[in-house]
Amino acid sequence: MPTAEILSQGDEVITGQITDTNAAWLAERLTELGFGIGQHTTVGDVLPHIERAIREAIDRAELVICTGGLGPTDDDLTARAVAQVLAAPLALDAQALAHIQALYERYGRAMPKINEKQAWLPKGCIRLDNDWGTAPGFALRTPRGLAAFLPGVPREMKAMFEARVLPLLVGELQAASSRLLTLRTTGIGESDLQERIGRFEQPNVVLSTRTRLPENHLKLRFSPQVSAERAAQIARGLAAKVGSPVFCIEGLDPIAGDLEHVVVHHLIERGQTIATAESCTGGQLAAAFTRVPGSSAVFFEGLVCYSNAAKERLAGVPAALIREHGAVSAPVARALAHGARERAKSTFALSTTGVAGPGGGTPDKPVGTVFIALSTPAGEHVRRLRLGGDRHRIQALSTGAALDLLRRHLQGVLTPP
Repeated sequence: MPTAEILSQGDEVITGQITDTNAAWLAERLTELGFGIGQHTTVGDVLPHIERAIREAIDRAELVICTGGLGPTDDDLTARAVAQVLAAPLALDAQALAHIQALYERYGRAMPKINEKQAWLPKGCIRLDNDWGTAPGFALRTPRGLAAFLPGVPREMKAMFEARVLPLLVGELQAASSRLLTLRTTGIGESDLQERIGRFEQPNVVLSTRTRLPENHLKLRFSPQVSAERAAQIARGLAAKVGSPVFCIEGLDPIAGDLEHVVVHHLIERGQTIATAESCTGGQLAAAFTRVPGSSAVFFEGLVCYSNAAKERLAGVPAALIREHGAVSAPVARALAHGARERAKSTFALSTTGVAGPGGGTPDKPVGTVFIALSTPAGEHVRRLRLGGDRHRIQALSTGAALDLLRRHLQGVLTPP
């Protein structure tokens, strides 16, 4: 397995002013291509530090991908560092300069003189044209393999990697994509997942996990030697062990993606509709539905019933019910969902009401107590949640739990409370 290293540059990255999403994206993409990731390095805008980082990386790895430092300002030092390390003096690349000038002309502007710096590239490099910004990238052969240098802007970096670097990897390093299948789960923690899976040992298969609230992902990466049929068999077997928390297998199921995407497309398939009535989530559930393209076919309306008066006025919750049980209760959650469905004339409705914190909790209903409800033509289903974490986490988990309640109903795996 060839090794790869990722080098990120910029004072704004090393000081934490921006999050280095480039390294995470590149690591995942390179792993898919069969590279072992040896190291991530972050370095500030100091020329000797950049030179040392590049020199050490190309000594260790067959592939080095470096992002950042290709701009027009004095602190953009990547090309100078590469020229020193690889003894490749900078020279003006006429085609690169014409490309930058054409980009400015496209927007009716003259190119500032300072941008000419971006067209000075190391001698003998492979120019990587940037159709998404002004900074061209470049690649050079190293004693161990290849080093590619890309802009730090994530949108530009990702596009250039796919369009410019990937063909080089296939041609020069014989990169071959591994097969990836992802079991997306929700409503189950990592430790419980591990217990259900038990010991996992399959030749030419790597199992890893990733958490993206409110989901946990099981990622199965298969080497090219594993057939598609065998990969599907292994993924289905693992899904059977985990059970109902698996809501799709990405790369295998026709309806796959994040939880809201799966729910919306199941509704579309069935010609069914949904409305929401939210208290503690404050509209996040409605936002989850409307993030999905095509949701206008199934999402009717969303009520944010934050105050007791709003619960009564917008969803028809009886004032006596709130007085007797409190706003955070199973009866009020049930009435919210029922009222939203009746008013919207939708097939289903979901509701949330709870204590998101940091204040407002009581001994009977501490912070993290949330009730969710699903109203269907046959009646209502209510669940009490006991969630931990800060306000943001409690709201995110409540939103995910409500979506999952509907998902389980649609997939026929809704169990009694």
